[in-house]
Amino acid sequence: MILVRAAAIALVGWLALAAPASAIEYRETPGLLPAVAEGRLPPVAERLPRQPDVADLTARGRAVGRHGGEVVTLVARARDIRYISPASYARLVGYDEKLNLKADLLAGFEVEGQRVFTFRLRDGHRWSDGAPFTAEDFRYWWEDVANSKDLSPAGPPDFMIVEGQPPRFEVVDPLTVRFTWDKPNPRFLPQLAQPRDPFIYRPAHYLKPFHARYNDRNRLDTIARGQKLKSWAAMHNRMDDMFENSNPDLPTLQPWRVTNAAPATRFVFERNPFFHRVDEAGQQLPYLDRIVCDVATGSLMAAKANAGEADFLARGLSMTDIPILKEGEKAKGYRTLLWPMARGSEIALYPNLNTKDQVWRALNRDVRFRRALSLAIDRHTLNNALLFGLGVEGNSTVMEGSALSAPDLRTRHATYDPAEASRLLDAVGLTKRDGNGIRLLSDGRPAEIVVEVDGEAAMMVDGLELIGEFWREVGVKLFIKPQERSILRNRSYSGLTVMVAHSGLDNAIPTAIMPPKELAPVQQDHYAWPAWGQHVETHGSRGEAVDDPAAQRLIALFRQWETSAEVGSQEAAWREMLSIHADQQFVIGTIAGAIQPIVIKDKLRNLPEKALYSWEPTSMVGIYRIDEVFWDGGPRREASAR
Repeated sequence: MILVRAAAIALVGWLALAAPASAIEYRETPGLLPAVAEGRLPPVAERLPRQPDVADLTARGRAVGRHGGEVVTLVARARDIRYISPASYARLVGYDEKLNLKADLLAGFEVEGQRVFTFRLRDGHRWSDGAPFTAEDFRYWWEDVANSKDLSPAGPPDFMIVEGQPPRFEVVDPLTVRFTWDKPNPRFLPQLAQPRDPFIYRPAHYLKPFHARYNDRNRLDTIARGQKLKSWAAMHNRMDDMFENSNPDLPTLQPWRVTNAAPATRFVFERNPFFHRVDEAGQQLPYLDRIVCDVATGSLMAAKANAGEADFLARGLSMTDIPILKEGEKAKGYRTLLWPMARGSEIALYPNLNTKDQVWRALNRDVRFRRALSLAIDRHTLNNALLFGLGVEGNSTVMEGSALSAPDLRTRHATYDPAEASRLLDAVGLTKRDGNGIRLLSDGRPAEIVVEVDGEAAMMVDGLELIGEFWREVGVKLFIKPQERSILRNRSYSGLTVMVAHSGLDNAIPTAIMPPKELAPVQQDHYAWPAWGQHVETHGSRGEAVDDPAAQRLIALFRQWETSAEVGSQEAAWREMLSIHADQQFVIGTIAGAIQPIVIKDKLRNLPEKALYSWEPTSMVGIYRIDEVFWDGGPRREASAR
């Protein structure tokens, strides 16, 4: 289990993780011996950085493994191979299992007052194609991508802008770069540790041939049109796809690189021979030669795992799959790990405070209405029906055990009290009812809330059916509207949704240094306030200005967090924001504490038997370093026919 505590970043001094290279005698990877013997690859000592990242396996209770074999996993569609990126989790700086930020791809970093960030690269570090990884790769991203009007019309990403100003970027030497802001930017390092890496570097040697700054623009445009693309910029963006894994030719710094592109039903990731990590015995990581992703229908994931068709699988499985997964363990030689999920709520309701329906907008903005809907939910029944009674009932908030938790954050306005719910609904003016006992809105319509939801979220749809029964008891009717996720988002952005059901707080194990962006209306992709978030994201050019006092306070607290260089001030902002959410019920939580089943073959080693699972900050299984997973004797999959 992760020990959650407030983490502080050292303000001065280099943070270096690797042992001196001279202390380790490197051992060649068996699968790469033919390429080394034939001269197609240099030997391991020349492939590694002069100061590699030495994995502290023994200190973390892991075994020193051995090379070889492949792991087969399943994805619901070809595009889902992108989730190999967060699972692989090689970052400039990343979280360890105690949620401390540490150098990874970097040899070290120095932070001065959260304003000046100096990064030192590993001498001799190379991209997967053998080209050097240097300061030029950072310069190319900053000057030629982030600040290119053709490639980035909106300019550099938001986390690079502090009070409207970008940083001053400088190349100190070939292995050192520096970003300097006039005011603190505490978002910077945590953003680099996200599951979706912003990749503030690019393989300049590979991408320059596609960039108009370095080639004839007309010639590039002609080539692009031949590929049915509008311009050289569209071609560059297609080639420059660091997260999606859609371009097999794009060099990477991750432990494996994809070798084939869509359309396909099987995608093969092969080891990066220049990966920067080694184990204590001098073996270059990753241990596994390949990761194979087979495309399978989402509804069949559990059945295929039960049949032994996956060596390792987490995404695509849910708590309801546990019985069928347990049934196949002995016959198919796998075990099912049960990891607690670190989410604020498995099912949360998001009243759209920006909906275009003015009658519903007025109700959604009335805290009494939101509290009434929360108090009308029998979370205990929901828990027993959906989580076998093992869940935590209450608001969408941080987990107990988080350094930021407080006694009543989970329970405030979140107990089952239908009498109080009815009193509050009367107080907001919903006193009249139709012949079926449903309350009437101010314009005479029945109080029928259409709750829109991702159609693939089966447990959420089941939960909404129960919530509909609870709400009907207090005179409110619930209609469920399942739909495709992208359509749901677009409807939300357009103000067409009245209420959305989605999972709750994505990061329920935060430390004070992690941005509280989910708690303030600063992002359009929040279902409770899409227009407010858009207004903030676009600096007032689109969306709606925030006009709710409690929401305005959330923005002020978020600004306090993002302009502070002190962890104490950041923690205070977090605590008040969490308290405001519990009080205001901007998001109505229900039950948390679901279990994520993880199928892993018996002979695969080095994944914890129990740990927390979340998108952020654990990057699913990313912080547990799957490059250290290995086959421990017995049957193991070798190279597949492909």
